[in-house]
Amino acid sequence: MAVNMSGAALPGSLSRLQSLNGVFAVYKKQGPTSADVLNNLKGALLKEAGVKNPNPRKRKKQDLKMGHGGTLDSAACGVLVVGVGTGTKMLSKMLAGSKKYVAVGELGKATDTMDATGSVVLEKDFEHITRLDLEEKLKKFTGDIMQVPPLYSALKKDGQRLSVLLKKGHKVEAKPARAVTVYNLTLQEFKPPLFTLDIECGGGFYVRSLVDDLGKALSSCAHVKELSRTKQGQFTLDDHALHEEHWTLEHVLRSLQPCPGSEHRAEDGTKPPKDDTGGTNSEIPDVDRVDGDKTCSVSK
Repeated sequence: MAVNMSGAALPGSLSRLQSLNGVFAVYKKQGPTSADVLNNLKGALLKEAGVKNPNPRKRKKQDLKMGHGGTLDSAACGVLVVGVGTGTKMLSKMLAGSKKYVAVGELGKATDTMDATGSVVLEKDFEHITRLDLEEKLKKFTGDIMQVPPLYSALKKDGQRLSVLLKKGHKVEAKPARAVTVYNLTLQEFKPPLFTLDIECGGGFYVRSLVDDLGKALSSCAHVKELSRTKQGQFTLDDHALHEEHWTLEHVLRSLQPCPGSEHRAEDGTKPPKDDTGGTNSEIPDVDRVDGDKTCSVSK
């Protein structure tokens, strides 16, 4: 740990923290934004390292460079991948592979945000929908499909997020449909009006748009009631995501995946020993896909 029994920071704690370069995952709970989670994480680590009154939102001359890849909506929970040091520049490369979600949808009600945080804008009958109907329609949304992103999203217009513009009362036009990939889509539970989906998808995919489109395809309407991301690239919820009580230097060091080509220091601050090939024992293999959200928030 970076603190002694009296709670005081150990010598060199801040320098060890600032020397980190790599990527790791944390658990984001429902409520805070992804940016809020990042700032809370930075604040906890800086406080542990002995920084008095840390300001994690500071942009210039910051004590710790950290960013996240793949924004999760405030109402969603699950895996949020974080880059530290040079890892902030490697997030897209490190977030290789697909993403997985568990989504609970509610039939019969559509909201302006397409999730439970919004206002209901439409109500339609859903009693005609059977489990077989829903499973049959899911086939239409599997594979390479075209999808229109939600208006309330992290996508930007003139440098501002669409969600921010809408909240300010500006008129916002929907972004054009774009190609996305759904690798696997299964119905896990059907208890009308609620249904639960397991989703594995590529980049740029919006679960809210899927559920909204699915409701329309069933001659009704629907919105996302609950959403959890269980996998992002190589990071899974069960095996990698650090919960808030483990937001410490010790746990980050244990979880950190060094960027390909970067050098990671051991817990005592020394370089790891070289192996017989001339590399270091902390190297990891390259990854080969790009995270689909194509959003990376870095606190500089």
